[in-house]
Amino acid sequence: MPDASSPISNGRAASDHSDADGDTLTLDRSAPTTLDEIRLPVEDDLEAFRSYFREAMRSDHMLLDKITQYVLWQKGKRIRPILVLLSAQACSGTATDTTHRAAALVELLHTATLVHDDVVDDAEERRGVFSINALWKNKIAVLLGDFLLSRGLLLSLDHDDYSILHTLSDAVRRMSEGELLQIEKSRLLDIDEETYFRIISDKTASLISACTKSGAVSVTDDEALIERMDEFGETLGLAFQIRDDLFDFSVEDAGKPIGIDLQEKKMTLPLIVSLREAGRREKKRILKLVDQDDKTRDDLRTIGTFVDKHGGIAYARRKMESLASDARSLLSALPPSEARRSLAGLTQFAIQRSR
Repeated sequence: MPDASSPISNGRAASDHSDADGDTLTLDRSAPTTLDEIRLPVEDDLEAFRSYFREAMRSDHMLLDKITQYVLWQKGKRIRPILVLLSAQACSGTATDTTHRAAALVELLHTATLVHDDVVDDAEERRGVFSINALWKNKIAVLLGDFLLSRGLLLSLDHDDYSILHTLSDAVRRMSEGELLQIEKSRLLDIDEETYFRIISDKTASLISACTKSGAVSVTDDEALIERMDEFGETLGLAFQIRDDLFDFSVEDAGKPIGIDLQEKKMTLPLIVSLREAGRREKKRILKLVDQDDKTRDDLRTIGTFVDKHGGIAYARRKMESLASDARSLLSALPPSEARRSLAGLTQFAIQRSR
């Protein structure tokens, strides 16, 4: 868990370095940084994952099957299953059936949390299409999320994948605690940087670290290696979330209107840092705007200008880039491979993506 002054408290410098064989993990300009390139080493494994995932989504209940088919049609980027599969390959050279099931479990749990999140946020769209709750209302959306969670649990229990189930169950616990802490603190508008990192560590990084750890657990008993992959995922997850938070302050590279988080009174890193740097009167004025239930475009522009003026955006970008660098450094103990190269490329994709 990082403190307020350091991206991660592992004693490493923020710069990339070479492994014992001199294999440098500084960002290679030829490294894969598009998702299509990154997933190339695991294309065959992704098909095996899809088979487990589709089977787990099947139901004899007509309405439930109709809804799950709608979920399958949406597809998504599948970043989390890709992380599971790449981590397994990077640790042992090959993925296993256990790895494929772990990837399916991750996607089932992730999909369930997204469905539940849309209910909590009263969101009508997800990835540019109607959300489940918008089409079938909240009760059915909640029950669908429960169904997906149960299918994930059964998938692991039926194959005695207890270590992986424990890893993912702990991630779900942390995600719930992080969401509740954010809701509590958003009401009071008193989140500092340390609390912010605690929230995003639980809300976002926990599942990404569960992906990389599960991939390792599925192929090795090496505790040191498993712990390193866990830490890699945690660090990558923090950088990933900061990138999401920066979207709220930039129309150009986010492809969405400014202020989605601000409308929900979410205190993200750029705003937290700027409030810390501002004078008492200005801070009070901005907090009053943030606390408004209905903010106008002018209100959002005022907050955005304030954050830019006080260096919040630049600070968040530096922290994000430092975390991505630290994540790459954690891969240096792994043997050189295409999977490791893709994981290194994924650290850059995470902070350069447009959505």
